[in-house]
Amino acid sequence: MKNKKKVSIITALTLSASLLLAACGGDTEKTSNTPSKKPAGKKDEAKLEEKIVVYSPHGKDILSKFEQQFEAKYNVDVEWLDMGSQEVLDRIRSEKNNPQADVWWGAPSVNFDQAKDEGLLTPYKPSYAGSLDDSFHDPDWNWSGTSQTPEVIMYNSKEVKKEDAPKDWDELLDAKWKDKIIIRYPLASGTMRTIFSSMIYRDFKDSNDPAKGYDWLKKLDANTKEYSANPEMMYNKVAKGEGTISVWAMPDVVMLKENKNYPFEFIVPKSGTPVLTEGIAVVKNAPHPKAAEAFYEFVNTPEAAKLLAEEFYRIPTRTDVKDLPKWITDTEIKKMDIDWKVFQKESDGWMKYWDENIKSGAKEIKQ
Repeated sequence: MKNKKKVSIITALTLSASLLLAACGGDTEKTSNTPSKKPAGKKDEAKLEEKIVVYSPHGKDILSKFEQQFEAKYNVDVEWLDMGSQEVLDRIRSEKNNPQADVWWGAPSVNFDQAKDEGLLTPYKPSYAGSLDDSFHDPDWNWSGTSQTPEVIMYNSKEVKKEDAPKDWDELLDAKWKDKIIIRYPLASGTMRTIFSSMIYRDFKDSNDPAKGYDWLKKLDANTKEYSANPEMMYNKVAKGEGTISVWAMPDVVMLKENKNYPFEFIVPKSGTPVLTEGIAVVKNAPHPKAAEAFYEFVNTPEAAKLLAEEFYRIPTRTDVKDLPKWITDTEIKKMDIDWKVFQKESDGWMKYWDENIKSGAKEIKQ
C-alpha cells in the first residue's frame, strides 16, 4: 500500500483555507490532480487513472479495508476523507466549480437526492442494477443503495438493564433520563438529521405543522447532557457511563459491541423506526471518472456486500447476497412509513429551527 496521510474530520478543519483556494481554481495536496509516476491498473482492459479520491462517513475501518483491497487489485492509489454525510454534501457543494472528489460513498438517500437536484452527481447505472429493488436507487441512477440502516435506541448495558431501557422514542422524554442522554451533533450527521426529522414527521404527515415535533425535540433536549462533535466521542462517553443512552444506527451498535467489546445493546423502537438507504454516487466532473466507476462496482459486488455484512454489520440492498449473518435475518424491524421527498424538502428548515430555537445554549458541542 502506498504511503500517504489519511485525513480525519479534525484534520479537515485545518484544510479549510486550502479548500477555499481550491474552489477558486487552486489545488490541495490531498486531492491534487497532478498525475503520479506509477502505472494504472485495469478494469476490463480499460486503463484507469492513477488515483481516486473518496468522500465517506463510513469510518477508517471500512475505508482502510477497501482501500487496501482496491489498491491491490487495480494498483490505483485510493485517498479518502472521513466525515459526516451532511459534511460531505456541504463540501461537494463548495467544490462544485472545481471538484476534488470522485466518489461519494455513504449517506442517506435524501442527501443524494439533494445533491442530484443541485447538479452535483453524474448518473451511473452499475452492472448489478438488476439486483436492486426500485426503492434502492434513483430513477435516473444518480445514486444507488449499498446498505439499509435501521435507527435504534442504544444503551450502556453495564449501566442500564434491558427491562429498564427505553422501548420507544417517547420513553426518551421520561425525566429519569435527564442528563443521561448523549447525542451526536445532528447538523453534521445524516443519521441524526433523519432521526430528528422522523420525530417531527410523525405528526407533520397529518397536520402539515412541525409544532408537535418541535415540542418533542425540546423535551429531548432537556434530557440531553451533551451533543458530541463526532461519533467516536459519543461512543466513548456512553461506553464510560458519562451518559447511558443514545440514538444511532443499528449496524454501528452491533459492530461496536462485537468488534470492540463496547457495553452496548440496542432496542428497535416498537412504534417503528426510520430505515435509511445508504448510497453511493459518482461526483459530477470527477477528476478520475474511470477509477470512480471501478470503485463503485468494486465495493458493491456480492462478495463485498457479504464482507460488509459479516465484518462491518451492514445490511445489503442487493437481493443476490446469500448466507447473511443471523443478527440480520433474525432482527424484526418495524419500518416507519416515510415520504422521503417530504424529508428532502423540509429537513434543512427543521434542523435550522432546532439549531436556532431548541438546542440548549448551555450545552456546548463537545470537541
